[in-house]
Amino acid sequence: MTMLANVADLAAALPNLRGRLKLDAPLSEITWFRVGGPAQYLFTPADEEDLAYFLGHAPAGLPVTVIGLGSNLLVRDGGVPGVVIRLGRGFGEITIEESFRLRAGAAVPDVRLARAAAEAGINGLAFYRGIPGSVGGALAMNGGAHGSETKDILIEARAVDRAGRAMALSLDDMAMGYRHCGAAKGLIFTQALFQGTAGDRAEIEKEMEAITEYREQAQPIKSRTGGSTFKNPEGHKAWQLIDAAGCRGLRLGGAMVSEKHCNFLINEGGASADDLERLGETVRTRVKETSGVELMWEIRRIGIPDRSAGELES
Repeated sequence: MTMLANVADLAAALPNLRGRLKLDAPLSEITWFRVGGPAQYLFTPADEEDLAYFLGHAPAGLPVTVIGLGSNLLVRDGGVPGVVIRLGRGFGEITIEESFRLRAGAAVPDVRLARAAAEAGINGLAFYRGIPGSVGGALAMNGGAHGSETKDILIEARAVDRAGRAMALSLDDMAMGYRHCGAAKGLIFTQALFQGTAGDRAEIEKEMEAITEYREQAQPIKSRTGGSTFKNPEGHKAWQLIDAAGCRGLRLGGAMVSEKHCNFLINEGGASADDLERLGETVRTRVKETSGVELMWEIRRIGIPDRSAGELES
């Protein structure tokens, strides 16, 4: 990647910046697949005000990409140009409010949100125990599991736009659908307010234990994976279509379709991002040929592909 400037030059343009700014920062270390190239710049804002300052004063035209915990993410081998923003401790608080409400920062892991709700005797958030991501990711894609979705319990979200303006968004503003958020593009979510109901802590924890047991039995959660690879097409389950297409256990380079749950791709240890993406595209092709159904990626893919082996489909 061609560098826009060095860190000192970019930091000089932002004298009041309080967060951390790194140049040529490895992303494979913070993604669950453990693959991919570096971020041209990696910025971890101190808090919402710091994020707003950065976005409002950064050079015009500077590409901005936001990532969360790296669980549902594939970073391509060529790295990510511009600035990658990753929210950290300044967005990690959970507050229990009246009327069985919880306010959580966008960097809060979904599993921690579920635990906090259980400890407070708040029902309705246990499904987050089965989502390996963060609150910000749940907002960005209406994360859901076990029959529940973020839109079912969301009251409002906070976000900062590309111009550095902070705002609150109602549930209607979020325009959520299946694995989709229709809020304006370019927003970076910073916080969410959730509505639960009165519940019994022991019963909620029992529900969460059942979710944990299901995931351990049915999903390759101890492998280097990115979670569910493809969205479930209307009227179908992605894993069944993949299995019927003969793709269970399929390999390409160091990447494999999980034999335990074939809607999961696995880095067996030596995979590149290119291996994983090409394997996913091979699966999509075979499913289309055998069923006529076109699978859509659920895993988010960012960055520049390795062009040495030719073009990839989007």
